[in-house]
Amino acid sequence: MQITQKIPPFLERNLGNTLIIAFLAILYTPILLHWYDGWLNKSINIEHEYFSHALIGFPYAAYLIFGKNRHQWQRLPNKNHPLGGFFLALGIAFYLTGSAELVAISFPIIITGVMLWLKGIPGLKLNGFPLLLILLATPNSIPYLLTPYTLPLQKFIAAMAGFLLQQLRVNSQVDGIYLYVNNIPVEVAPYCAGLKMLFTSLYVSLLLLHWTGKISDRGRVVTLLSGALIISIIANIIRNTTLAVFHGNGQQKAFEILHDGWGGDIYSTGMLIVIIGLNWSLDRFEESSMIISDEKDDNFNE
Repeated sequence: MQITQKIPPFLERNLGNTLIIAFLAILYTPILLHWYDGWLNKSINIEHEYFSHALIGFPYAAYLIFGKNRHQWQRLPNKNHPLGGFFLALGIAFYLTGSAELVAISFPIIITGVMLWLKGIPGLKLNGFPLLLILLATPNSIPYLLTPYTLPLQKFIAAMAGFLLQQLRVNSQVDGIYLYVNNIPVEVAPYCAGLKMLFTSLYVSLLLLHWTGKISDRGRVVTLLSGALIISIIANIIRNTTLAVFHGNGQQKAFEILHDGWGGDIYSTGMLIVIIGLNWSLDRFEESSMIISDEKDDNFNE
């Protein structure tokens, strides 16, 4: 009696995707677990903290690639592109160096190579947005490289925070990037200039634009990203003002909670809720404008 074992129909239909998932899981599961643990427990270096928006970005990108776009991907003809092999080789070479920076960068590079190798340029175009989300959420040294250029932003935030303190009749003064409350200084340091909040707000704005189907609407993209930029800067001015008050009045526990504790997480969440509210308001405004336009057209036709 001969027993024949067959591959389950589901795996047979999705063999390509299954192999891709297995390949990426073997390479990057330990790394992703390390990143997620660091972001959740704040035990990762400060540059990598800037990319904690990957907590929502990576799952959303995976949903797009393996969920929403899966059927379109399967309908694309199998067509290898030479650049696929190049990116795969480059990504594997980076991975094998063992350098934390290069291993991290290899993540989006290898995914790009896989897409090009299996489906060519059409496959890359299909999953271009989720690949962008992965790229923008992959830890790298860009925040560290930007810190020498944040001095104007630091001075602006310090000046605006000083203005708020004066309006509140708080004993304060401003000296460059230093805020003095009761003669106790608080530095608006490069990492306190709001870059993390800015990166997160712009990233979440991109997610909202895609989720609501507005990512191809140039006007909405510019409006929401500009609004998120302004909201982020205002939120950081208020945050630095509050930190200066806490520190200047000896409320060290409150300072620590807001500066690098759970208070900061709640504050950032509140900022993101404001951005979500802005997006919702823009939707309502567009709907109202369309209704008014339709009413005008009906009156004209009558």
